[in-house]
Amino acid sequence: MKLNTIKFGLAAAYAASLFWIICSLLVAILPGISMRMGGYMVHADLTGMNWSLGILGFVVGLLMWALSAGIFAAATAAIYNNLVSP
Repeated sequence: MKLNTIKFGLAAAYAASLFWIICSLLVAILPGISMRMGGYMVHADLTGMNWSLGILGFVVGLLMWALSAGIFAAATAAIYNNLVSP
């Protein structure tokens, strides 16, 4: 079975966008807990730092994560298709 490279890339971009929006909402609503969770994920103590997420940072981050995830997924689908073709 071959994957549609464009659709697979778009699905990843949409999923990354949704994740970014949810994550940004959590940072806005619960900054302390979000900072601790971020520290746990990177094995660091980030409690002395503060989040700084303005509208520009939100939009740029959303675009960059969506674009990166989409390109990575499309490349993965293309490689997969190449590997499964006879």
